Amino acid sequence: MEIFDSNLITHGLILKTIQRVDESIRRLVKAKESINFNSVATDAGVSKATLYNNPEIRGRIESLRQQQAQVPTPKQIKREMDENNKDAIIASLKRKMKKLEDDNKKLREQLDFSYAEVYQRI
Repeated sequence: MEIFDSNLITHGLILKTIQRVDESIRRLVKAKESINFNSVATDAGVSKATLYNNPEIRGRIESLRQQQAQVPTPKQIKREMDENNKDAIIASLKRKMKKLEDDNKKLREQLDFSYAEVYQRI
């Protein structure tokens, strides 16, 4: 009959859990997935309580979650690109409209001048 030290068993389980969580976080970061308590718990196969109760793991997840919140999502980048594109198109159309208005004004002046010449001939 072997006698096991319960502290050693508990410590070993904690180390295995930390290792699984660490691997899970690395996998999620590499896959550019969202890092939060739900995703890490699901991927690592541990409970959220385990993640919350371990200060080291909790701090790491909170830190990574904060970092991801500061990085714009592809959707936000696309929206910004669309806004910039709209601004460029609007500016281009305004320039074109101004040129056409100037051309129209010159043509009207030429037409008035031509009418004056025709009127003088009569």
